[in-house]
Amino acid sequence: MRGSCLCGTIEYEVTRLDSPIRHCSCPTCRKAQGTAFSTSARVEMVHFAWVRGSEWLKSFESSPGKRRFFCGLCGSPLIARHEDSNRLMLRVASLDDDPGQVPQSHIWQSLRPPWLVDGPDLKIYPEWDPGHEE
Repeated sequence: MRGSCLCGTIEYEVTRLDSPIRHCSCPTCRKAQGTAFSTSARVEMVHFAWVRGSEWLKSFESSPGKRRFFCGLCGSPLIARHEDSNRLMLRVASLDDDPGQVPQSHIWQSLRPPWLVDGPDLKIYPEWDPGHEE
């Protein structure tokens, strides 16, 4: 599977996901991703390779020993990794290819933002909502 950042400067390849995909609603993931939850899967380092643009990677130590890597041009979050680990957390939304699986769990629900709603009352549109203006 291939993946990339929003601007296409950084590309990577993953030969397999080594854990089920999961969502996380902890505040750190929400802030790092700019979303209501992050979606990630573990990948062993032997199953991951930067293909192009790794010199543009930037990182931030979000907790002791854990770095979150993102594109230094467009800011797209790509992976996170603990310094002493042989695996990383892949940001599944950065994949360009279908991983062939769906999320199996959603952790840190106790910290889920109160404004995040799901269910039948949420209007869903196949594209933009009617009357959308930019």
